[in-house]
Amino acid sequence: MDTRIQLVAILGPLILLVIVLELVRRRRLLERYALLWLFSAAALFALGVWSGLLETIASAIGIRYPPSALFVIAFGFILVLLLHFSIAVSRLADQSKVLAQRLAVLERRQQDLEQGGTGQEDARAAGTKPEDEALVTSGEL
Repeated sequence: MDTRIQLVAILGPLILLVIVLELVRRRRLLERYALLWLFSAAALFALGVWSGLLETIASAIGIRYPPSALFVIAFGFILVLLLHFSIAVSRLADQSKVLAQRLAVLERRQQDLEQGGTGQEDARAAGTKPEDEALVTSGEL
């Protein structure tokens, strides 16, 4: 591998490592996400330093130019990170929905208490059952 390419393959992950550590230090990146980035940067750094391993991996997956394999591997890491973040966003969206439902139930109960009612008369008049409120608060609705 050409010396300039190897230098870029070493400096890129090192810069990423420094950036991730600085983001963690400033509390802008959570440690659980930083671990994924640190692992990815360390693996890319190892492949940049150890060119024999990169050549072996490149020939195993059918890539003739080993530095191109480095970019394929980096793209694979990015896909894994995107999948992980998609799962986290999906979980947070579900939690937000449940929290909004619980807030609506609590606001309704507060209104009922301020008006002096128990809320069950209003629930019957609206056609809902008090059990429905229990489902909302448990997150099953």
